[in-house]
Amino acid sequence: MMHRARTLRPSRGLTLIGLLSWAIVVGFVGYVLVHVVPTVTEFFAIQRAVDRVAAEPAPTVPGLRAAFDKQKGIDQTITSLSGSDLDITKQNDKVVISFAYEKEVELVGPVYLLIKYRGQSK
Repeated sequence: MMHRARTLRPSRGLTLIGLLSWAIVVGFVGYVLVHVVPTVTEFFAIQRAVDRVAAEPAPTVPGLRAAFDKQKGIDQTITSLSGSDLDITKQNDKVVISFAYEKEVELVGPVYLLIKYRGQSK
């Protein structure tokens, strides 16, 4: 009787340790996204408000700041900036409103994520 030698093939598939590792990674990314998405939403709301204010003809810088504060009152998602935080300049007879701010997102205990946002009117 002749016995054939069996060739061992490496196992394929996901082990329990591998599955748990992926679950931890996906869970952490989801946790971070849940905390970061509101700050991104606020940034886009600020960008829209700045674009609206820059498109409206306002005679003075205080008028532009007041118009932004009015937009802020309409859109309740804007909490990080006020009209006094805007940098208002004029380039080629066009009003340019720029802004920059930082947002700290608490992740776990003493660990924070610092996000820096910057934008200007179009």
